[in-house]
Amino acid sequence: MMPEMSLYNPDTIAAIATPPGEGGVGIVRISGPGVWAIVDGLFLSMDKQSVSDRAHGTFAYGKVVEADGSEIDTGLALVMRAPKSYTCEDVVEIQGHGGAVGMRRILRRALEAGARMAEPGEFTKRAFLNGRIDLVQAEGIFDLIRARSDRAAAAALEQMEGKLSQQFNIIYEAFLEVAANLETTLDFVEDELPDDVFSGIASLLDQTFLSLDQLLDTWDEGRLLREGARVVILGRPNAGKSTLLNVLLGFERAIVSSTAGTTRDTIEEGFVLDGIPLRIIDTAGLRETDCEIEAEGIRRAEAHGEEAHLAIYLLDASEPLDEEDRVRLARLDSDKSVVVLNKIDRGRRVVEVDGVPVSLVSGEGIDALKQAMADKLEKGADLHAPPHAVISERHRQLLVKAHREARQAREFLNENVEENAVLATEHLRTALEYLGEVTGRVYHEELLDNIFSRFCIGK
Repeated sequence: MMPEMSLYNPDTIAAIATPPGEGGVGIVRISGPGVWAIVDGLFLSMDKQSVSDRAHGTFAYGKVVEADGSEIDTGLALVMRAPKSYTCEDVVEIQGHGGAVGMRRILRRALEAGARMAEPGEFTKRAFLNGRIDLVQAEGIFDLIRARSDRAAAAALEQMEGKLSQQFNIIYEAFLEVAANLETTLDFVEDELPDDVFSGIASLLDQTFLSLDQLLDTWDEGRLLREGARVVILGRPNAGKSTLLNVLLGFERAIVSSTAGTTRDTIEEGFVLDGIPLRIIDTAGLRETDCEIEAEGIRRAEAHGEEAHLAIYLLDASEPLDEEDRVRLARLDSDKSVVVLNKIDRGRRVVEVDGVPVSLVSGEGIDALKQAMADKLEKGADLHAPPHAVISERHRQLLVKAHREARQAREFLNENVEENAVLATEHLRTALEYLGEVTGRVYHEELLDNIFSRFCIGK
């Protein structure tokens, strides 16, 4: 699809493309039709050859200067000519010494010379509008930048390279073929059609449903890789919650004390388990208390427990099970919780509860606990298969809508194929609209704003 004029502003944009702060190198990216006039006015090459005269993929060494000729920085100018650049436009990247002040000065100079400050994700948006990538690949770039585990990064890279787009395109073309075949039958009298025409159309539609369902089945894995999971540690005071947090993290993050009620507020830390990024939350011990501060901590613990993807409930297995623990255990959702029987090095007196026996002091049972956590989190997701591109929530919503429309078309064909061919075709065309929104065959300004506004400025 060619860029819509209302969505594509062919001016020249600039932004800092490297993270803020100190670094060895900082980059200011400039893209658009006015890039040569801008860069020739602010970058003076040591060999006296202007940047605009250089070939694609070459560097110039020189200095960045103010309008009056005073020097801002020394560095490199990388030349990328259309359509071989990221945006498919003429692009120059000014690479200077990393540092917030120097980068801001170079950017300010580019803006003064005629560039406009880029909007969030505008370079990638131009790459899409110019046909370099589709929307699914653009989202893969975003996922790669935001990846919090090796597996998430590998999956995002596959998506960025177009592996997921290929699957969407196959489904789209199959639905398109079904719709086209069905529309063709409308031009014929019923008696003129071979007997197997409609059965062939129905068979192709059924095969396409299988591919659609296979993609939908990757959503659980995609949700875990992109969003991670919230894991909350619950239990009575001195059950070992803070110790468990420290053991999982591998360093002393929470204060551990034999004094009950030491943890009064939640403590959160990031952790990667079996390729899944987690946010582990240590909470206040669950008990009756007259202390307002501790009571608020307990209220927060219970709230986190209700919202978490996984709850780890710790019991002190060296002591008999009390009634308060019985009540709380009965409330746990077995699909979203793991019970841990801690302190088995002191003997086990809790026998009526099924859980993972561990000793957080000796380390016994920790591997089994991690496996139990992973099994619960990976339910519905095959995270032991090789990393592969997986759908996002946006993809899932559109696929569900397309699936519903296609299913309605199939039902019409089952009822009376000759009489309902027109209605079935309309539903298939609607399904195609939803599928087209996934990759960007069909797009509108609100859709693009929703996707690219999440990107950082400079990407």
